[in-house]
Amino acid sequence: MQGCVVGSKLRFWLTLVSGMLECLCFAGVVFGFASLVFVLKEDGFFSELCISNLEINSSLPLTDCTSQDEQFSLVFTIASFLNNFLSLVNGFLFDRFGTFMTRLLAIFVYTTGTLLVAFSSPAELSLMLFPALSCIGVGGMLLLITNMQVGNLFPAHRSTIITIYNGAFDSSSAVFLLIKVLHEQGVSLRSSFLFLSICSIIHLMRTVLLMPKTHIPHPLPDSYTYGVNCGRANAYDVEQIDDRREVMMRVSLEGSETDTATQDNGTETHNVGEVRSFQSCVLSWFFLWHLVWLSIMQLRLYLFIGTLNPTLERLANNDPGLVSRYTNAFAMTQLCGVLCAPWNGFLLDRHKGKPRAAGETEQEADLRSSCLSLFLTSLQSLVFSVCVSIPVLPLQYLTFILQVLNRSFLYGGNAAFISIAFPACHFGKLYGLMMSLSAVFSLLQYPCFSLVKGPLGGNPFYVDVTLTLLTLLAFIHPAYIFVHSRNRARSRKKNLQPTGQKEA
Repeated sequence: MQGCVVGSKLRFWLTLVSGMLECLCFAGVVFGFASLVFVLKEDGFFSELCISNLEINSSLPLTDCTSQDEQFSLVFTIASFLNNFLSLVNGFLFDRFGTFMTRLLAIFVYTTGTLLVAFSSPAELSLMLFPALSCIGVGGMLLLITNMQVGNLFPAHRSTIITIYNGAFDSSSAVFLLIKVLHEQGVSLRSSFLFLSICSIIHLMRTVLLMPKTHIPHPLPDSYTYGVNCGRANAYDVEQIDDRREVMMRVSLEGSETDTATQDNGTETHNVGEVRSFQSCVLSWFFLWHLVWLSIMQLRLYLFIGTLNPTLERLANNDPGLVSRYTNAFAMTQLCGVLCAPWNGFLLDRHKGKPRAAGETEQEADLRSSCLSLFLTSLQSLVFSVCVSIPVLPLQYLTFILQVLNRSFLYGGNAAFISIAFPACHFGKLYGLMMSLSAVFSLLQYPCFSLVKGPLGGNPFYVDVTLTLLTLLAFIHPAYIFVHSRNRARSRKKNLQPTGQKEA
């Protein structure tokens, strides 16, 4: 029995490390699109759009390929939109069918995308980039969703692990930089994406050996195990027992927080033993302000990534050498995402192990701790947006650093906040709905790009200033959480006072 326990602990660590490598090397590669665009342009994808421009007006300079840039921007817009919008479906699939079936779907979709890129061609099949990048994005997001539950294996560091996984997801965009460097050394785009397709065998092996069939419960039961374990014949029963135990613990924890159904600053509370409904979570102020917080900053980040190549060309006066250098610098900074993300996790988990205030629940302590993280993320986005608005080429190095820092804090904090503020049984659905609704808002990036390329004559200054002002709305969310936590603390203090002091 002791050997099984030791084996389980080892499996926990193998699952943690392999999950981080999976997110780091595969899950978020689609967000390295700026590096991939450089390769696609060299290979001649959508190059016929440049030729058509010259045929319409021979006075246009040879380097003016506005329609080509718009097409690449549209590819990324659709891929990033579906990456988030389909998270709602992905979340329901994960909650309903569990880890094993969801990961099989993720591997199939992801591999389909890499194969579509591998067998696309500049001449006839440029349009294959649309479904290809979308499949890679959706499949990668599915891999991330199934991996974030690994934080439940380490309760004291749960938020830190969730943020690290999201940071690794961000850093994986540097994979397209590696493909760009290999392309410059003579390795074809097809070879690189065929290699990514073959790596799906690793994902399959991890799904069978190092991931549960259903879900990893929170709180974690004693002697919890999964996968290929010591008592192989009991493996299926273990999964069922853990699922039932998770429900019982969740009902107990959720129900013990309140005794009556009241309304406290717009957030609902429930009768003892009652699990908060999915609808009540969606209609809460927590969900609404978190959606505004995420959507605004995500639009700012997506517009920056999707327009980086034409922006660098404009600031570098179409110097290919300078554009390549800054593109490489941007991609290299993405590797730092996995290093930046733990800082946010430490902020969220900084209260763990410390005594809580009298009457304070674990969820209330987690919410109180999340205020600083939410505020710093909003501040980063504001400073980042200001730097983007300044059209100075050397300043872009600082912009790249702020972008990866803000992105790491944003997505890690998003997942961690949802896991803190709402019941674990709704995590997949709420996370998916949050990402889906924010994806609808992110569709504004393409009209913004068209506005810059058209009426604004290539100058994005007014769009950048508008987005900077819009970013100020993101500060409402941490302010609301702060006020809510302060009011709950006052209410606890009042309830703990002796009856005589209350009447006095």
